[in-house]
Amino acid sequence: MSTLTVTRTPSGIAIASDALTTFNDLRLPPDLDAAGEKVIAVGDAFVGVVGYTAHHLVIQDALERFEEADLSSRRGIFETFRALHPVLKEEYYLNPDTEQEGDPYESTQVSLLIAAPTGIFGVYDMREVHEFSRFWAMGSGAPFALGAMHARWAEVDGGDLDAGALAAVGVEAGCRFDPASGGPVTVYEVAAAAG
Repeated sequence: MSTLTVTRTPSGIAIASDALTTFNDLRLPPDLDAAGEKVIAVGDAFVGVVGYTAHHLVIQDALERFEEADLSSRRGIFETFRALHPVLKEEYYLNPDTEQEGDPYESTQVSLLIAAPTGIFGVYDMREVHEFSRFWAMGSGAPFALGAMHARWAEVDGGDLDAGALAAVGVEAGCRFDPASGGPVTVYEVAAAAG
């Protein structure tokens, strides 16, 4: 699947990803994947997508075409993905069937992390949006990434580890222990908004 991380420290904001693409038991190494980037730029934010490989291009295209996209706040992100849901169904042929009997909403089938100047956010398939204060991870390597970033947080407080380095630590742990994640690690840093 993937390992994605987002971090927010006094030094700034960052998002990081691994580079391996997998199809069930088949691995597509980054040196053979001409378009394997998992993080896309959307305005002054970066969006990392996990899950089906097709999601990346669909989300990139949909966000680029949606001029009203607001990735600056939890509410703005929720409204953006609420407005995009019918577009994803009609123009990109998203299958919104619920994943389990009794799911309360149609699924957008997409999970992603956002690093914006105003904060770090996560969007899950039922369009739930979370804002994180320090760090978070998604993908099959997320448990390893979260543990690694938690273990190294004291170095952030001490000023020895910045947002980009912490994000990389998380993805490196995912690459080390998750069979569906692999290097190299790519990091994007965002200057935090003043205030």
